[in-house]
Order: sequence, then C-alpha cells, then structure tokens
Amino acid sequence: MSAPEEAMTGAGAAARSPIDEIIAGRFACRDFADAPIGRGTIEQILRVARFAPSGANIQPWHVYVLAGATKDKVSGALREAHETARDEHVSEYSYYASDLPEPYQQRRQEFGRLFYGSLGIAQTDLGARNDQTAKNYAFFGAPVGLIVTIDRRLQVGSWLDLGMFVQNVLLAAAGHGLQSCPQETFSKYHRILRQLLSIPTEQMVVCGISIGHARDAAKGRLMPRADLAEFASFAGFEEQSARQMEGTRPWEAETS
Repeated sequence: MSAPEEAMTGAGAAARSPIDEIIAGRFACRDFADAPIGRGTIEQILRVARFAPSGANIQPWHVYVLAGATKDKVSGALREAHETARDEHVSEYSYYASDLPEPYQQRRQEFGRLFYGSLGIAQTDLGARNDQTAKNYAFFGAPVGLIVTIDRRLQVGSWLDLGMFVQNVLLAAAGHGLQSCPQETFSKYHRILRQLLSIPTEQMVVCGISIGHARDAAKGRLMPRADLAEFASFAGFEEQSARQMEGTRPWEAETS
C-alpha cells in the first residue's frame, strides 16, 4: 500500500474523493527535473489558489513568479550570500518557538533524522548539511520559483489567510501533475530579494515555493503524519447516530 493510501485508510474511512488523492499524494519535493513549466500553467495555478478564504476578503498575499534568467540571477545572489555572509542575514519573523515543547520538538528531531538519513548525511557533518541547505536557493532545480509576501501592517489572522492561499498553490500545482516545496528559508535573505525584485518596504518576505516535475516521483512522501487520534477530538456524534437509528432527523428534533 502506498503512503497516500495509508494516509487515507483507517477504521470507518469514508470513500475517497479525487481531492483526497491530490492532498495525500502531495509531498515536499527537493529534487526537481529541469523540464520547463509554461507561464500559462502557473497563471492557472494562481487563478485557482486566489479562491482561498480570507477574513473580510482582504486577500493579503502577493507573489513574485520567477523563471529563466531572472530566477537564476536571484538564486546566484542568494547562494553567494549563504556561502559568504549567512551570519549577516536574519528573517524578519520567527518560524519556530525558541523553546519548542513536546511533541513538536520530537517531531522536529525526527524530521532531521529521516531527511538527512535519506541523503546519507550524518548529523555531525555540518558541511554536507550546509551544502544541502544551499540547494534551497536554487529552488531544488525547479524551473519555477515563487516568492510570497504579506503586508507587514496586517495582524496574525492574515497569516492564517496566507497559509490557506499557499496550501491552495501547492494543491493546484499537484492537480496539474506537478510537485512543490514551500520554503521558509527564503525569508532569511529578504534584503537581497527586496532589492532584486523591487519588493516594497511594507511587504514582508514570508517564504518561497519551488514548482516543477519531481525527478523521481516514486520516492513520494518521506515524513510520517500523526494518527487521527493524536490531533482530533470528536463530540456529539453518538447522539447523532442514536437519532438516526431512531429515524429522527437531527434538524427536526426541536421542531413542533
């Protein structure tokens, strides 16, 4: 059974839908083929992604779409900064809590063990880990890279909206047979990106997204997901089931 199938299988699992397959089949791809992606495809992905919900419909996202020589120029500048001046750059926001509680710390450690282990990189091999990190700035070889920003004058609720938009981008890409990788690490080099892409001062660089064809799609998802019981609590379904057994429609229970 494939990882996506396992992700959707469980006791009492409902029938799967096409969107279930897309969601479970998506993974963070870090090795893309160099097959080009047309502008029309990316435009369609973004046209669909814009239907993400947002509070009061303010739509707080902005996207810079990079390909070809422009993408290469940006990648070159970021990789140079990473190699020669990484300590001079810092993100404008904190992605992780400084003291990560459990179970999140354990999950983060498991990520490092599984990810670097799959690449044959030892935890103590800082040079190899640094080289792997540098691949982020080449968009892992993807033909298209996005830089996503948000207006810094907005509040945390708009970041929730932005997250739903980013997820829509990932799923819309998967619907076109493409894979993707959202990458917070681009935010570290916001000063360089701001200059190269003429990003206004009111926009904060949140992340990048690599989009393309996976070089080896058979590798699929590497990271496990928590079981449903670990993150979901259910209430009221017993009463609903009892009413259905009695032939009472729940929405008619209080009517006369």
